[in-house]
Amino acid sequence: MERTTLRRIRQRKADNKIYLCAPVNALVEGIYEQNIPFSEIKKHGDFGLGTFNDLDGEMMMFDGLIYRIGSDGKANQITDDEICTPFSCVTFFQPSSEDELAKELSYEEFLNWLKELMPSPNLFYAFRIEGEFEYVKTRSVPKQENYRPLVEVAKEQPTFEFNNVKGTMAGFYTAAYMSSLSVPGVHLHFITEDLTSGGHLLECRPRKVNVELQYLYTLELSLPSNLDYLTWDFQRDIGKDLDKAEK
Repeated sequence: MERTTLRRIRQRKADNKIYLCAPVNALVEGIYEQNIPFSEIKKHGDFGLGTFNDLDGEMMMFDGLIYRIGSDGKANQITDDEICTPFSCVTFFQPSSEDELAKELSYEEFLNWLKELMPSPNLFYAFRIEGEFEYVKTRSVPKQENYRPLVEVAKEQPTFEFNNVKGTMAGFYTAAYMSSLSVPGVHLHFITEDLTSGGHLLECRPRKVNVELQYLYTLELSLPSNLDYLTWDFQRDIGKDLDKAEK
């Protein structure tokens, strides 16, 4: 498979790090309120993804702006202190490489191509993907009460389909051995070029896209201090639940 029509590699920057405001296993278990304001999240990054308290929408951040994509699939920009988050994953985006794809691929082929761009499966990476898509399928779960497992919530998720659409994807790759901290594999959120619709990516067929990739060498993790988190038993293996909920 042809990898790219353009390949630019930039030098590593010492401050390339990923920030998690909480481990994802808390979200999978149903702890949907951490009350972490986005004014705090933006101290650690200008690019990333996550969700909102009570799972009330999918979060996507790029160029320092935060968008909430609700359960109707509609997107709107929010202010830093308007809403809180139980899980967000961000970085200050400074791409290490840039690639272009100029032919249509299936979703599986696209994921394999993205993985070929990564020099090692054992690091974190941030992806910013912009361009034209033959097809995009997304989801955004409805607002929930605490303690209902994420895998149960995902069974009722509304999905949205876009054809011949332009837009932006933001997300990360997480190594498998980090699955209790962040979603393993490639995890992307999508927003249309006009910033009106999107969601958590379930499937796509890119047609002509530009991919900026950032190598992330340092992990910064904050642990919540609320009673739910401090008293929860996290010994259960959440791998299967996370796989079902995110795909």
